[in-house]
Amino acid sequence: MILPIYIYGQPVLRKVAEDITPDYPQLKELINDMWDTLAESEGIGLAAPQIGKPIRLSVIDLDVLSEDLPEYKGFRQVFINPHIVEYDESKTDTSEEGCLSLPAIHEKVIRPTRIHVEWDDETFQHHDEWIEGYLARVMQHEFDHLDGKMFVDRISPLRKQLIKSKLRALIQGRYRCGYKTKPVKR
Repeated sequence: MILPIYIYGQPVLRKVAEDITPDYPQLKELINDMWDTLAESEGIGLAAPQIGKPIRLSVIDLDVLSEDLPEYKGFRQVFINPHIVEYDESKTDTSEEGCLSLPAIHEKVIRPTRIHVEWDDETFQHHDEWIEGYLARVMQHEFDHLDGKMFVDRISPLRKQLIKSKLRALIQGRYRCGYKTKPVKR
C-alpha cells in the first residue's frame, strides 16, 4: 500500500524514534508498504517518521542508481534500530541532498564519508560495520530522520535563512510533488 509522505513541519519528523522488537505489530506489512511508497515517490531512502511512525526503521534502495553507480547493483536494504556509533571526521564530502519530506528543496550538505553503524536487518540479525562512500551519506541522511533531524538542519545559517520562505511554504501546504503527501494541518 502506498502511504503518504509526511511533509516538513509535521511534528513526527522532529521526534527521536524508538527502537522496536521483532513482535512490532504488522512489521512485515509495514516494511512492504515502505518499499511500495519509496518506489512510488521515486526516492532512494525512506525512514519510518516520514510515514508518521516514530520508530527506528528505514529502507534504502540504491539499485535505482546502479546505472551510474554499478557498485550498488541489487542494493535494497532494510535497517531496523540503526544507530551511528561513530563518525570518521578525517574526510568529509559536500554533496547536494534532497528529501521526500522537503519537496523541491535541494542544498549542499557536508558529511563524513565513513561511519560506524549498528543495525538489525529484517530478520533481526545484528550488523556492526564501517560504511563508506555514497551509502554512508544516504545512511546519515535517513538515520538523521530517526533522531528528529533533517538535512536542512545541517546547512549553514545563511543558507537556511535564504530558503526560509520555501520552508514556510511547505508548512503552509504550498508545494507540488508527484507523490501522495500528508501536509501540516492548518
